[in-house]
Amino acid sequence: MTTHADGEPAAQPPSLLLVSGMSGAGKSVALNTFEDIGFYCADNLPADLLPDFVRSVTRDDGAPQKLAVGIDVRNRHSDLANIPALLSAVGAIGLDPRLVFFDTRDEVLLKRYADTRRRHPLSHRGLALADAIALERQVLKPLRSLADVIIDTSDLNVHQLRRRVITDLGLRIDSSLSLLFESFAYRRGVPPDADFVFDARGLPNPHWDARLRPLSGRDAGVRDFLAEQPEVGEYFTQVAAFLDNWLPRMQSDTRSYVTVAFGCTGGRHRSVYLAERMADHARELGWQEVATFHRELD
Repeated sequence: MTTHADGEPAAQPPSLLLVSGMSGAGKSVALNTFEDIGFYCADNLPADLLPDFVRSVTRDDGAPQKLAVGIDVRNRHSDLANIPALLSAVGAIGLDPRLVFFDTRDEVLLKRYADTRRRHPLSHRGLALADAIALERQVLKPLRSLADVIIDTSDLNVHQLRRRVITDLGLRIDSSLSLLFESFAYRRGVPPDADFVFDARGLPNPHWDARLRPLSGRDAGVRDFLAEQPEVGEYFTQVAAFLDNWLPRMQSDTRSYVTVAFGCTGGRHRSVYLAERMADHARELGWQEVATFHRELD
């Protein structure tokens, strides 16, 4: 540790993690993880604004000491080619930037896009998905070669990725249990990595209300509707009591994460509401590492 002449510890300069990688490789999960452990995060920042962003965020007393910025193929490709100069500019400001690159095998990316049905950032060019992935890999090749850390997420679930991010970067190592509350649609199968699965198909369904059908369990209208249903309150109370009893017993050196999955017919309303509400409940009880994942929405 650096110290002043009087023996007091010297203030450490702010740290900056530049987060890049293939679309669908887990950058969003990584940024959420950084935010959970105290980083000031920004995603999809135009690369040429990076030095100005750092100056703006760090110029005042009490400024955040840990920054994480997502920069990927959504940027102008000419700006991505200028990343070395931009990193040098950040270094001149007084930060020591590190570039973290998230990668995944092509066949895994294809499956992830098929599962989530999300559009690839380069699909607006009229490319087939495989061609869009190939072009992205080519565009990001210079960034990958500059990376201080490369994390391959091909065989990682959400929990494992969060742990890898923390441990590979030396950010924090502890024995706390990481909780993931996941929603899913039964018609597309039960998540294979779920430790507990709860079926919400017997609860009142907002789908049959035309006003609520386009919404999800994240939206106020659906939340209010379900909160007013006595069956939903009874269901939540009973499931919460079960988890409150058993989750603490699952903390051990050999188990670092637990996935609790809620399923309904379409995976948009009841299951999403319950996963979000149970995650809030866990945070209120003091669980430190709590995340949500909505398979049919995210």
